[in-house]
Amino acid sequence: MADERASTASDCAPTASFVVPARNEADYLPATLASIRELETDEPYEVVVVDGESNDCTVDVAEAKGARVYHQNGRGIGPARDLGATHARGDWLAFVDADTVVRPEYLDAMLGFVEREGLDGASSRCRLTGPRRAKPMEWTINYVFPRLLRPVLPGFNCFVHREAYRDAGGFPDVPNEDTAFSRRLGRVAETGYCPRVLVESSGRRIADVGLTGTLYHYLRLDWGRVTTDY
Repeated sequence: MADERASTASDCAPTASFVVPARNEADYLPATLASIRELETDEPYEVVVVDGESNDCTVDVAEAKGARVYHQNGRGIGPARDLGATHARGDWLAFVDADTVVRPEYLDAMLGFVEREGLDGASSRCRLTGPRRAKPMEWTINYVFPRLLRPVLPGFNCFVHREAYRDAGGFPDVPNEDTAFSRRLGRVAETGYCPRVLVESSGRRIADVGLTGTLYHYLRLDWGRVTTDY
């Protein structure tokens, strides 16, 4: 049973830890946690939710779904992810956002991919739901980021070994924190994109600073580093 595989007992070390930052995400978080709970895998895993001073029932939702909840003092998506990683016990850290839904095969497929390819970090294809203006960003993630010499692993779908995460210094407290982390990670580890896995995430923040800002960032600074062997 999925609920039995989701490891929270201290005597059962999980293979992977799903780290979910959340602030006022009571409307979206249930679907995210349900998708993780319904993973089809024999690997033990846990769910860590980092609450960013929510004033809705985000914490109640997370606890009701069996997640371990930690409270962040202050804000910032990078520090929230890093706090979750600090408390995570899995060998692999699966960072997803509170409005991201994974498919049942996600964990086994990602583990198989990184082992087969000899990688310490990976992401995969995505589908961004919501506003039509999210589609250019979806295309960029699916067709540009994987071709960079140091691929960008979006924060809403980042699968990384805990030792490589530590070696890269974790997610920093800066704008485009996932871009900054990916560049650091690419200097100390091999990373890539799994073509067989698809996650779905909301495009509602597409106009915000953060992941969406990487489109301009890479067009301006890194286009020349795109490789041709996609």
